[in-house]
Amino acid sequence: MNPITSLISRVFFFISFVLIALALVERVLNISGYTIFRGAYTSGRMLELAGLLMIFVIAILLRQIRDSLRKGAA
Repeated sequence: MNPITSLISRVFFFISFVLIALALVERVLNISGYTIFRGAYTSGRMLELAGLLMIFVIAILLRQIRDSLRKGAA
């Protein structure tokens, strides 16, 4: 796999987990009446962004698997 693709995959994976953690913290703070982002991003929106990044990570990994299977068959 290309080193740049590997780096992008790892960065997206890390960012998605950070977004999930922030969404959980935001939800807990919202229950108690506080907020981190002052309404700019809701916890649901952050979970959507995390899911979107995870879809890209899965697509990159599937591409890597496909390429390795093609090399093995040839």
